[in-house]
Amino acid sequence: MDTMIGVIGGSGLYEIDGLEQAQWVTVNTPWGAPSDAILTGVLGGVKMAFLPRHGRGHVHSPSTVPYRANIDALKRLGVTDVISVSACGSFREDMAPGDFVIVDQFIDRTFAREKSFFGTGCVAHVSVAHPTCPRLGDACHEAAKDAGITVHMGGTYLAMEGPQFSSVAESRMYRESWKADVIGMTNMPEAKLAREAELDYASVAMITDYDSWHPEHGTVDISDIIATLTGNADKGRALVSRLPALLGADRAPCPHHCDRALDYAILTAPDARDPALVAKLDAVAGRVLS
Repeated sequence: MDTMIGVIGGSGLYEIDGLEQAQWVTVNTPWGAPSDAILTGVLGGVKMAFLPRHGRGHVHSPSTVPYRANIDALKRLGVTDVISVSACGSFREDMAPGDFVIVDQFIDRTFAREKSFFGTGCVAHVSVAHPTCPRLGDACHEAAKDAGITVHMGGTYLAMEGPQFSSVAESRMYRESWKADVIGMTNMPEAKLAREAELDYASVAMITDYDSWHPEHGTVDISDIIATLTGNADKGRALVSRLPALLGADRAPCPHHCDRALDYAILTAPDARDPALVAKLDAVAGRVLS
């Protein structure tokens, strides 16, 4: 199988030097339109796809991002490995603005989003005990170090609904009682859907602020975030540009079985499955439903 790296990120992360055969591709999915067209190309001999999570011009809020359409579109294009790059706040003094965190756990506090491709007529339960792929996370960690980025390996990401930032009370609870490391609004249900679609998924959290718990930094200020985001985008491009050499063009099966997550997940008997839902699952679950 050929490797195809899919990067879901913000504006600027698809402006990678050396991207060949670049073209914007419109992908139709049974889950609606994705956030935007997808920029495809080849970098270092490896196929790439770049999807602006909020759309070019930032038109989608965290709650309205079409997460199912985004993951389906990437799978439909042939993506094998998804790198999520997103801004976040930090709950840890040593995880400072400008640092990156390779997330390996989530606490999902979102509530206004569709979180599964499956449902009535085709029920499935996948494991997200370990919601990110260690192989892919290791590659992101190595790429970040090689790019000179201060990067932390491992961390728990608290996914909040937004679009408002946390109250001080919430921020302190997430930090002190729940022991979360970073906070963001977009990695859930993205990571869960990637697992259902049997895509390897890694989360690169780019820290922009200390949320609102830090007594010396005050509340979150969007102008400070934007200033930090600009520098983080440069670092994010540097990280992504190093991934093709680390992952290679020829992809072996995932040693952690991320690409076989549906092997025993579907519970609905074949003769009881809803044909309309099964048809919508052609890209996501075609391997086990066909």
